[in-house]
Amino acid sequence: MEQERKLRILIAKPGLDGHDRGARVIARAFRDAGFEVIYTGCHQTPEQIVSTAIQEDVDMIGLSILSGAHTYSFPRVIELLKMNQAEDITVIGGGIFPLEDIPRLKETGIKEIFEPGAKLHDITTWVKENVKPRKAITG
Repeated sequence: MEQERKLRILIAKPGLDGHDRGARVIARAFRDAGFEVIYTGCHQTPEQIVSTAIQEDVDMIGLSILSGAHTYSFPRVIELLKMNQAEDITVIGGGIFPLEDIPRLKETGIKEIFEPGAKLHDITTWVKENVKPRKAITG
């Protein structure tokens, strides 16, 4: 029986938000849950995030934001993934933003939004149940 490879997850902080404690906490939780994790650090543009996701062949992008730029940056990441034929990369988000924005973000293609206070176990369980490794691209 062929063993599935570990999920590869990119954690990214789009925009000017420099508060990355939450991103670091979730990156560690994903690593502890057995996933491979790449953390981009702060101040990433959607273009940088998508470029890194494609280069690193990730299965999922986790966007963390507190600055209020989610209505631009989250949909822009989805748009860029589509433009690069990488829309099979799952995108989730977390951070602080108005609850009324969550349905709109999901309509753009964000698969799930985790609010402050979400339990790390619940987040990692959601990923295990909803994200599968992408198919390897062969030349």
